[in-house]
Amino acid sequence: MEYLLVKFQESRGVIIDGISEGMTNEVLELETGTHSVTLEAPPDFTPDLHEFILRKTSVISPKVITFEKA
Repeated sequence: MEYLLVKFQESRGVIIDGISEGMTNEVLELETGTHSVTLEAPPDFTPDLHEFILRKTSVISPKVITFEKA
């Protein structure tokens, strides 16, 4: 398993590969590979979408993706 931390200034649902997978600012567990991530509405963040390859992570060293308030 791999680990991802999606950062945003508030708690918001995280959508990974089109499926709601958890909340921002919490470490999420995913399969190794290519993924896309966005946030739940309202669409007041940037960028609209992050695409990335997830590999060689750990729970104490997750991949970090950051969304900013638009």
